[in-house]
Amino acid sequence: MNKKIWSAGFLAAVMLLGAGCGQNNGTEPGSAPGHNEPAPGGQTGQGAGGDNGAVQPEVQSESIKAYYTDPDLMELREGVAEISYETPEEKYKAAYEALQTSESEELIPLWEKIDLISVALADGTLTLDVHIPAEANLGAGGEAFAIDALKNTFFQFEEVNAIQILIDGQQAESLMGHVTLEYPMTR
Repeated sequence: MNKKIWSAGFLAAVMLLGAGCGQNNGTEPGSAPGHNEPAPGGQTGQGAGGDNGAVQPEVQSESIKAYYTDPDLMELREGVAEISYETPEEKYKAAYEALQTSESEELIPLWEKIDLISVALADGTLTLDVHIPAEANLGAGGEAFAIDALKNTFFQFEEVNAIQILIDGQQAESLMGHVTLEYPMTR
């Protein structure tokens, strides 16, 4: 009988001890309830707006020139597009997207069906990696206009001194088989 009482007492003590250890209000072990220790780097882990103190980039908007063609594919035409971005890479992606769409029936986008894989600016050279599906082929005149539209659009940014186009990650002799590409294209 003594063994049963001692076993029950020991089990009750272990349960009480275990229950007491589990109540720490979500704080670090050994800290007092309601006391927040500073996180590494001196931050408490609760920045303004719950962003852990990270600085959020500011959204910028800009009106840019984007270039298209006429419905008959006879000339290059200038249009205006509003872009919004937070980082330089987003700025160039937004400019590329402006080349892909037009709200006017008189301004036909030459880059509409060409997918942008990636964009990067390093040492003044903007590298655009694109994927060109078969249905995006524009013929010789359209290809020349597409390259000119791209150059005119991106060279309006002062920081862009050269443009390099990669097709599926590789340098290619031409965009669509008609016009020879320069590596890199310069102002």
